[in-house]
Parts: sequence; structure tokens; C-alpha cells
Amino acid sequence: MTDEPASSFPFPVSPPHRLLVVRLSALGDIVHALPIAENARRAGVDVGWVTERRYAGLLEGNPAVSRIFPADTRTWRKNPLAASSRRDLGGLRRDLREFAPDATLDAQGLWKSALLARLAGAPVVSLGVADRREHTSSVLVDRPVRLDRSIAHIVDQNLSLLAPLGIPVVAPAPDARYLLAQERTEADGFLSGLPGPFFLLHPGSSRAEKSWGEERFAALGLRIARETGLTAVVSWGPGDEARANRLSALLPGAERIPLLDFAGLARVIARAALFVGGDTGPVHLADALGVAAIGLFAAASRRNVPRRNRPYRGEGLSYDSGTGIDAVAERAIEWARRAGNDAGPGRGPAAPSATGRENGGLY
Repeated sequence: MTDEPASSFPFPVSPPHRLLVVRLSALGDIVHALPIAENARRAGVDVGWVTERRYAGLLEGNPAVSRIFPADTRTWRKNPLAASSRRDLGGLRRDLREFAPDATLDAQGLWKSALLARLAGAPVVSLGVADRREHTSSVLVDRPVRLDRSIAHIVDQNLSLLAPLGIPVVAPAPDARYLLAQERTEADGFLSGLPGPFFLLHPGSSRAEKSWGEERFAALGLRIARETGLTAVVSWGPGDEARANRLSALLPGAERIPLLDFAGLARVIARAALFVGGDTGPVHLADALGVAAIGLFAAASRRNVPRRNRPYRGEGLSYDSGTGIDAVAERAIEWARRAGNDAGPGRGPAAPSATGRENGGLY
């Protein structure tokens, strides 16, 4: 089985009637895959999505996804021989066979995603061996796609998987505004208590080496507040408690958002004038809600770099130990001013001029 560029596949006469998407996790990666479903929907395709149960709420209410199939791969891998694991896997297989997709698109490129993709019984389209995180899992792919090296951003790489299915790309940017249709009283109560327009700082990260540091975030927050008049608010999620507490202590008077589900978090983020965070999921959610978003990327990272992983409409800035606050602050302030605090959820500001949206020339 050879990998072929997506453009070399002859397009089918028409797209599939029903498509199953497999993207199990995490928050930012699912946001990056949202345009797959949206473009399929616009082509008249009925879309189902397999995701980890803890991320199912991120897809609820998405008009491009008709069915969500929750999976518990962590539990299944810990207890593969347990009766409950066998029962749940069997139930998922029955549900997927009942959905009866004409094709399955594995957007993750791992053994676990490829195995779940096969459960549906439809031909699997996915990345070829050279572009997969777990190369040997390519044996489970029927239509491997070799990425065009000129396609830099992960969102556009994901969308290249639609080519062999005959689905045109007409809406490339991630859009998560459907989350705002869900009422969340705790989020609304928090917003009503803020003194005025605000920006969000998110110091958390899934790994310590991807964190910019609370002291830097605090200095950045003070500078943005002083020069824009916006109020600093601390964003955080599960596992970020310690960093959020430290940042709150360093930013006197800064409110900290409550722990919210995805829809609640979206309601708060959508009202912000600016979101600045590390290389983590919420910065991509902000971008998909139309909020000016800046992602900070450790220069030591080889895979997650601004060119590939920056907020799609926003900006990615690389930093190292010598990167000063001023360089980041200047970009953040320009984005906040461009937003004008009146763009509203989903519209977003035009990108300010830059040395380059991909790294800002910071090091």
C-alpha cells in the first residue's frame, strides 16, 4: 500500500452519503478537526464522530455532527479483559454498524483511532505511514494520504483527508460558535460580575515544558491592562489549579473563572477581547469562537511549532529563555486594540501586521 498525495486521488462522482470521523482527543485537536465535519455537511454528507467520552460535550450541539459515539479507551486499555470493557466495545461496534458509514476518516493516526475506525466496517481514509504518529498503524488504512509538504497548518492537513472522498473545502477555519447556544447560568453569573471589558490569560499547559511561566504571564497581564484599560481574568482547567492560583496571586484583583464545562467555558471566552495562552486547547477554542488569540510556543518543541499549530486565525509566538515580556506584550496589545472590544463572538478582529503571524520574530 503506497501513500499518495490527496490531489492525486480521482474524486468520486459524489461524496459519501454518510461519513464517520474518528478524532478521540484532545480539546485543541478536536477543534482543529471541526472543519472536516463542517465541509462534509456542506457537501450534503451525514457525519458521525467517535470521541473520548470526556470530550463529547465539545461536540454537542454541533449542526455538522448528527451522531456522537463516545469511547472510553483509557478504561478499556486498563481493563481490556473486563466484562464491562468487552460489553462497551461491543455496544460501540453495534452502534457504528447501525450508523453504517460509507467511509471512515481517521484524523488521529494512532493505533487506537485506527482500530476504532475499523469497527464501523467501512473503508478507512487516513494519513499514510510517513505522516502518522504511530507509523505501523497504517496497515489498517485503506486509502492512505501523503501530506503535501507545502500544507503547513494542522487544520489544512486535516482537510486534505477530504480530497479522496470528493468533498470540497469551502470553510477551512474552525468554528465552535454552536456551543454558545447552550445556556450556562454559572458562566453568565460570572460574566455579570466582571467590572467591564476583559482579556483572558491561560497559564496552564498539558506539560510543564510547554508552560511560559506565571511570572511572565503576570507581567504581561499588568502591561496589557495598563495600556488597554481591559481587566485581566485568569482562565484555567482541570490540572491547572496550581498555576492559576499562582497567577491570581501575582495579579491582584484579577478574577479567576470558575471550573466550567465546554459550553460554559465557551460563553466566557467568547466575551473576551483577547485570549493569551500557552500551547494548549483553550487557545484554539478561543480562536474557533472568533476571539483574538495568541498562542505561546516553546522554541525547544520540534513538533508543535507556530507554523503548524498556531491559532488558525490568530498568532503563534515562539519563545525561549531570553524572550522578554515586551515582545509578547506589543503583539497582544495590538491584537486587543484591533479587536476594538466590539467585534462580538464569532466575528473576530482582522490580523494586525506582523513580522510573521507564525513566530513574531521573538528569538
